[in-house]
Amino acid sequence: MKTLTIGTRTSSLALWQTNHVIEKLQTAWPELACQKESFVTQGDKTLDKPLPQIGGKGLFTAELEESLRDGRIDLAVHSLKDLPVADASGLTLSAIIGRADARDALVAANGWTLDALPVGAVVGSSSPRRQAQLLHARPDLQVRSIRGNVETRIRKALQGEYDATVLAAAGLLRLNLQTYVTHWLPLTMMLPAPGQGALAVQCRADDAETLRLLRVIDQPDVRSAVTAERSFLHHLGGGCALPIAAYAVWQGERLQLTGFVGTLDGRQRICVEGVGDDPWELGAQLAQTAVAQGAQEMLSHG
Repeated sequence: MKTLTIGTRTSSLALWQTNHVIEKLQTAWPELACQKESFVTQGDKTLDKPLPQIGGKGLFTAELEESLRDGRIDLAVHSLKDLPVADASGLTLSAIIGRADARDALVAANGWTLDALPVGAVVGSSSPRRQAQLLHARPDLQVRSIRGNVETRIRKALQGEYDATVLAAAGLLRLNLQTYVTHWLPLTMMLPAPGQGALAVQCRADDAETLRLLRVIDQPDVRSAVTAERSFLHHLGGGCALPIAAYAVWQGERLQLTGFVGTLDGRQRICVEGVGDDPWELGAQLAQTAVAQGAQEMLSHG
């Protein structure tokens, strides 16, 4: 059996995610050997500007994708929410697994919940999606860009550079940092990014052997749910630079999808909900419903 070379970023969370995939693969294929190759991406190096301003989340994946194409690595592990909806040229998402808690969580000094934050408190977030929903709940807050890995953003909040920050619950739980959470933000208040909490494994589309090995660990129920969410994003023409959110859950044999579109100032929002059998079609239908309610005008004006 071949040895798989797995590309990973160097953050604690990226390494956890890569080790998790290796564990799943070696449980399924006990004789499989895996080795890691580390990358420091452009997104990791450029920490002084907000992500949408410097090119979006693709800056965390470009080096890994190029190394996949040239054969330096066999697969790469990503947070699914960091990947564009369309497959990168020559590559495919061969496994989607391990969806954890999809919520966002507040980390604040003094144990503050969102409601308890002082008037005018500064919340660190570089996510337009989070900003739109935070300001809808608390219009008095100041949302300022924050960069760095999970541990860095927690430190910045606790040491007073910000009064609070918002992080994905999945990353905090995976790194056993949940004790820092002062408020688990409910989905009714803060809908997640499409794919949040799920892991994606990317490989070459023509690498039949790696595809065969990964097919065993793919989780079809997770794939279907996140496909509906990513379809909603795709049909609105969105990426991480726009305040769009979506979350799908199984209700028996059918998927229930909730979508959100908002303005950055939090003053306007559209929430849509639907149930369907075909994940891609469900996302498309909800996007059409949102457009009919003025989503495109809202997104174009921020």
